[in-house]
Amino acid sequence: MKRTALVTGAAHGLGAMAARRLAAAAWDVVAVDVDELGLAKTAQRSPNTHVRVCDVTDPDAVAQVLAMTGPVHRVVHAASAAPSGPVLALPLGEMEDVLRRNVLGTVNVVQATLPGMLERSARSPERSAGGAERPGSNPPSPGDMEGRPPQGRAGEVFLCPDASGPPASPSAAAVAAYADALWAEHGGRGVTLRCVHAAAGTPHGLVLDAMDRSLARPARGVHVRVRPARRPFPAALARR
Repeated sequence: MKRTALVTGAAHGLGAMAARRLAAAAWDVVAVDVDELGLAKTAQRSPNTHVRVCDVTDPDAVAQVLAMTGPVHRVVHAASAAPSGPVLALPLGEMEDVLRRNVLGTVNVVQATLPGMLERSARSPERSAGGAERPGSNPPSPGDMEGRPPQGRAGEVFLCPDASGPPASPSAAAVAAYADALWAEHGGRGVTLRCVHAAAGTPHGLVLDAMDRSLARPARGVHVRVRPARRPFPAALARR
């Protein structure tokens, strides 16, 4: 069975690395961003990466991408806006843009992908036999690196809000609350939901590693918190 991943914000940063890593693991990757040149760089030498220029704040554009893509089994939503400067001085129009891209963009992507995952879960033999994720249950198997489907899970949604600066923090908190609301409504229905909180300066590779490890956690562990690894304490100082 072909496994398809939708990665937003795939032209740069976390989204670009997520798209490359999934493609290297034999996933069929649909990489989405507004930066066409950046998408082309992400997809270099990757025949199973398909790029789509798309603004996630436009629900019609997201729906068109999904119509061409077909069923999606994993979502890595990394598209975000992170302005700099003090929050109090941020122009109202710029704050509206941040909230539109980071919060409403998240809602658009989830509404376009999660219903299909839930529908597949409802039809799956594992769920009919009681094998789907349940709140507090042991997690299903994480699948394998060849992109074969994990037992008892119809899809995975990773929301990766950017909280690297104060202006983006309110929108990141809103996305976290949205993830909690989604879990309250749909938790235990065979779809894994994770909201990823990475401290500023955390290498993207560490964030992706934490996301992969989170698939082995109980279903109710929605939030994944990642911090940069601490540097080893110098031995010379330890002896003082």
